Amino acid sequence: MSVMSSQPSASRPAAVDDGDRRALQLLVVDDDASQRTLISLAAKQAGHAVTVVATCSDAIREVRNKRFDCVTLDLMLEDGDGTEVLKAIADSRFAGSVIVISGMDAARRIAARLYARSLGIDLQSLPKPVDLAALRIYLANLGKTALGLPVVHTWGGVAADSVAAKHRS
Repeated sequence: MSVMSSQPSASRPAAVDDGDRRALQLLVVDDDASQRTLISLAAKQAGHAVTVVATCSDAIREVRNKRFDCVTLDLMLEDGDGTEVLKAIADSRFAGSVIVISGMDAARRIAARLYARSLGIDLQSLPKPVDLAALRIYLANLGKTALGLPVVHTWGGVAADSVAAKHRS
């Protein structure tokens, strides 16, 4: 099986400073090459810097050595369970968000969320195959909260809060 490099992309974008967002440092942990590609492309298209790994051991090494704003994590990896990565994330005093993207059933994703909460980790979950629209919205909102800005969902370039305000008047 071909494994994508765990090194950040050479074309790593500079932080976006348009007042509305900034580039997130994202770690993608998944042993499924197509899912890694989809997740990393969606994040890169949104202007985020992406590091990609395929194993628990590589993910643990990355979270110990680098700072990330967000980690996307598969629960079933070739060399172990994603909960091992959650433990390493907690041990590293990670202050970002974790998105579990897993083909496991909802009960297993809920159990992972409860375990993460017990470790003090903010965790969301999405089923596989990944819903790219949901992932993009989550990353956009995470970028806003990282700047201390309110969360604003947009769809098709229309800001939802301005549409709602027009209907209230």
